[in-house]
Amino acid sequence: MGRQCQEQHFKQQGVGMIEVLVTLFILSIGLLGIASLQFIGTLTNAEALSRSQAVIVAQQMSERLRANAVTSNTTIGLVVDNNYFDDDLYNFENLSCATTASDFACHCLNHPVSIPNCRNSQCSQAEIAMFDAYELSCSVASSHPNTRINLTCSDNNLLDGDTCSVGSRHSVILKWPVQNWQDNERTLNPECNVGETEAFDCVVLDITL
Repeated sequence: MGRQCQEQHFKQQGVGMIEVLVTLFILSIGLLGIASLQFIGTLTNAEALSRSQAVIVAQQMSERLRANAVTSNTTIGLVVDNNYFDDDLYNFENLSCATTASDFACHCLNHPVSIPNCRNSQCSQAEIAMFDAYELSCSVASSHPNTRINLTCSDNNLLDGDTCSVGSRHSVILKWPVQNWQDNERTLNPECNVGETEAFDCVVLDITL
């Protein structure tokens, strides 16, 4: 009788060990799933932050365009200075840095001599365009160093002297490089990837003055 009870006790111990191993296996799978969700959540939050910051800068750009619009010399309506559409004024293309510091540290901590400071002095329309492009580039660099900003125009009158004629659509574009994760191919916005060899996401804000 005693031997039978002892054998049953040993059998019960074996069953308990198997249950523990199965529980640990299931728990490990659950923890891997949680880790994967955290990784995906981190990527999603980073992309959401980039998009939110891009929207803020795009709105700033639209406000500056409306604030600095002037009456066209060729027809009735408002236009902005042609220099707003000079790509070299954005993303510090017209500036150089002697160090390997970030664009923000190199160009934005101290106001460059070659950029007019329209906060402290009177500026022409062309100088205001250069100043706005510089300040907006700094806003972009401070929030997301890999983001680029550009302003384009769907000009509805190519015969006048305005790069973006009265009633034309202005497009503020902020784009940044993105990566696929877990071998999932993302659907790319064609407007974000014109002339690009890698994948970009973007925010596009259309304005008509």
